Amino acid sequence: MANIIPFKGLRYNQEKICNLASVVTPPYDIIDESAQARYYAENSTNVIRLELGLIFPEDTAVNNRYTRASQYLEKWIEDETLIREENPALYVYQQEFLLEEEKIIRTGFICGVKVEPYDNGNILPHEETLSKPKADRLQLMRATQSNFSSIFGLYSDNEKYIDTLLTEHITGKMPEINITDEANEVHRIWVIDNEDIINEVVEAMQDKKIFIADGHHRYETALEYSQEMQEKGYKGYDYVMATLVNLYDEGLVVLPTHRLVGNIKDFKFNKFQKDLSQLFEITRVGNKDNLKNFKNGLPDRGKYNHVFGMYVDKCLYFLTLKNDEKTIKNLLPSDKCDGWKNLDVALLDNLILDQMLGIGEKERRNQDNLAYSRSEEQVIKQVDNKKYQLGFILNPTRVEEIVEVAQSRDKMPQKSTYFYPKLITGLILNKLNIS
Repeated sequence: MANIIPFKGLRYNQEKICNLASVVTPPYDIIDESAQARYYAENSTNVIRLELGLIFPEDTAVNNRYTRASQYLEKWIEDETLIREENPALYVYQQEFLLEEEKIIRTGFICGVKVEPYDNGNILPHEETLSKPKADRLQLMRATQSNFSSIFGLYSDNEKYIDTLLTEHITGKMPEINITDEANEVHRIWVIDNEDIINEVVEAMQDKKIFIADGHHRYETALEYSQEMQEKGYKGYDYVMATLVNLYDEGLVVLPTHRLVGNIKDFKFNKFQKDLSQLFEITRVGNKDNLKNFKNGLPDRGKYNHVFGMYVDKCLYFLTLKNDEKTIKNLLPSDKCDGWKNLDVALLDNLILDQMLGIGEKERRNQDNLAYSRSEEQVIKQVDNKKYQLGFILNPTRVEEIVEVAQSRDKMPQKSTYFYPKLITGLILNKLNIS
């Protein structure tokens, strides 16, 4: 089902770039203006110039962030700042990071994935996309004919055949790339150009589906660009660079995205509490000094029930769903699959935000009454500072829930998942149609 290939990646020349950490960045979509300026200043060959170039007032149709990215790319290839792999390769990519003071290692591999419509059922999305980011990425791809950042995909290999194959091949070998980034996360890359190993991996992936974890906009852009090039009679543009991780990898981490609610006119907590009590059992935990116990208790309670945390008026609460399953599903959109209706985030967004607070899908997209945070402490701080009226704290969406929704061809609600850590940009680049 999934069609993958090795490719001749472009890598920074370590004889010229002594500190590889100075030329890489996080994904473009989480880089703000101040970070963009910092990466520009850090190193004149930082990948930011390719992936997220600066915009100037004097930009024109022939001189803009996209054309400059193309010029930088060609210059860096010419002066061997970037060196092309001699042979088509797969790249084992290992990330080592700390979570709640525990060291975790996530391992995947970088390859080319053949792009095809979602309707084929081989590549499955789990969230909606927006037109503006896709237009930006398409202009960059047209100008550079390259992938600078990787799609993040998941595949299911319960026996860990591919993991074992790759791990055995790199055991005892030094990685070609080994850096620690600004977040103190370690990134290691091993180059695999052994044809026998590659062929085994390619064959093993042929009965797999790929679930897009991150990079939906880039995937859809790559598909559109491929179709454009096919219409012009060009071949070799139907693959996109992707990092694939086994669903059963011990280092696969999904974090929750919490909700902050504000600008609700005439909000009265007593009335809201009464509305909540129709569907939820409300348990007062205490003030923010009880946050540690609260954070420990939320996942325990979530094992057996749908439960959210709530912070309002300096108090923490557990909200535990108490109505029967049939009643709840009747309150949710009828066109969604059962897996979608069973998501904590779907219940929160629809039963509480929409039906009780008037924050519907349109309002959630506009974010007039809603903000998001991955930090429980930040939720409490924002509510205490009166920037928001109340906060909701969630358990993370489970990977199996994401897969179930994707297999049903549904899309997750906004901000349902945060795969941690993000893939770094700049370790491997993919110049399309390199023979």
